[in-house]
Amino acid sequence: MPVAQEQLQEMSTQLSEVIQLIQTQEAEFVSKVESVCPIYKQSAENLLHYVAFRGFDARTLQKQLKQLGLTRLANAEGNILGSLMNLKFMVDQLLGKQILAEENQFLTIGEGKTTLRKHTDQLFGASAKARRVRIMVTQPTESATHYDLVLGMVKNGMDCARVNCAHDGPEVWKAIIDNVRRAAEECNTTVKIAMDLAGPKIRTEKLPEGPLVKKFRTSKKGPESRGMVFITLVPKDKPNLGPDELPVSKKWMDKLRVGDDIRLLDHRGRSRKVKVVQKEKNTVLLLSPKSVHISSGTLLTPSRKKMKASKVGSLPSTEQSIVLREGDYLMVVRNATDSALPVFDANGNLLEPGSIGCQPPEIVDKMKVGTPILFDDGKIEGVITETQTNGFKVEIKRAGEGTAKLKGEKGINVPTLDLGISGLTDKDKSDLEFVAQHADIVNFSYVNTEADVEGLLQELDRLGVKNSLGVILKIETQTAYKNLIGILISAMQAKHLGVMIARGDLALEVGWKDMATVQEGILSFCSAAHIPVVWATQVLEGLAKKGMPSRSEITDIASSVQAECVMLNKGPHIHKAISFLDEVLENIDGSHDKKEVLLPKMEW
Repeated sequence: MPVAQEQLQEMSTQLSEVIQLIQTQEAEFVSKVESVCPIYKQSAENLLHYVAFRGFDARTLQKQLKQLGLTRLANAEGNILGSLMNLKFMVDQLLGKQILAEENQFLTIGEGKTTLRKHTDQLFGASAKARRVRIMVTQPTESATHYDLVLGMVKNGMDCARVNCAHDGPEVWKAIIDNVRRAAEECNTTVKIAMDLAGPKIRTEKLPEGPLVKKFRTSKKGPESRGMVFITLVPKDKPNLGPDELPVSKKWMDKLRVGDDIRLLDHRGRSRKVKVVQKEKNTVLLLSPKSVHISSGTLLTPSRKKMKASKVGSLPSTEQSIVLREGDYLMVVRNATDSALPVFDANGNLLEPGSIGCQPPEIVDKMKVGTPILFDDGKIEGVITETQTNGFKVEIKRAGEGTAKLKGEKGINVPTLDLGISGLTDKDKSDLEFVAQHADIVNFSYVNTEADVEGLLQELDRLGVKNSLGVILKIETQTAYKNLIGILISAMQAKHLGVMIARGDLALEVGWKDMATVQEGILSFCSAAHIPVVWATQVLEGLAKKGMPSRSEITDIASSVQAECVMLNKGPHIHKAISFLDEVLENIDGSHDKKEVLLPKMEW
């Protein structure tokens, strides 16, 4: 059905309105682009054009354009004003209007995509691989000492190695970086080093260490050993005790014989008898029909009369946790020294709620009654019911699948409150000196405002690396998303820029139901600014950790091609995950160009 003249005129009017809106706002915000790096000037202007465009409800116009077989502007963010001008020209031609030639002061169709690829190469290095999307891999501590682990990552397709300053220290970081550089040279490729600043993440404080006790429970390894408890005796001087190992005197251990019975009173006051079932040079295997809780100094008494008793050596302290159920209460306190485990009566009823410290402690002053709060990546949900000078009380609304254990150094999210905690910490500033000397990119955690960006750039300028060190802004809070445009414009003072969608924390902050919309918004605005995006958090998590991907993980990869880089986290099967991702991204590259679906010839 042909489009009526009235409809064409309506489209021409709407296009004129949105173009006029963009040009008016461009004049108002011209000062915003004055401070950006020259290579980002057109990108900053285009971003502001796109922001103005998204202030216009274009849905009716898009449906009308679809009827004409013209672009619906869904993928035009990289050169939005040029696309609108082009559409206006075509619609006016259909109306038979005389069109006056105008000097182009905007990016033409295709220029945005070209500029984005150029900026991606500047940040991650030019790629010789048969895929557009890069692969970033988080490095485990073992990468410092296991060169073959790193070499395998590079061989399987790693383009960028991520080192997290929240863990380990300069000695380990340097060893990891040296191994990455060596592996890249051996493979005749380029691998960039990106280092995360830890940032001011809100966390629980460590709980007091538990008693020096090891719990030996029934085995679940197989039908032949199920229901049995195995304990391995080892010499006291053995470093790094295994989970089933107990340190004892070597001389005493050597005197034991297969078949000996040993009696003990375990940590709970329960009498136990264990039997020696196997003896090697430096190990003795014991078997118990029941679970045993053994503490440092527990007396082991052999049944043979001529053999004396011996004490268990020093055991490592255990990390404690607070067990929480729906309906329980938890105190979050300012001082970690006030932390305590919950107190129960003989019937298991809660008498006194557990308490746990928080970091930084000043968040206590910002809390309000009725505020939702999340712990440990959202595994535990609650609401604040009381505030005090020294802490606040939380009623638990959800705890895992019934119960959950809350430990120290677990994340705290308060999505509805701006806690005013952002910017570089003292640790970040110290770590940044190492990053400036050894890395190619700094990943800026918990950026929330333009002032945070300015603070980082000032430090980079002081260190003399503002024009050489790449910057990736990690968008992981609701505040950062709300301030995204100002953050991007401010960050364009740097020469090499990227954005990471930290989907884990961000989803908790904005809510699961809004996450897809927020993610689409970040991708679109970054595409308008010609800034490469890193798709992060739990990509192929099942494959990296367990050796088998889930169906949803495969779908997630298909969505990740909207970004310029995909980040994998560490895991025992990381080589397999990198290789799989490399192959899938290469295959998808022929049928997708960011959000655009391409139509290659189908083969049956």
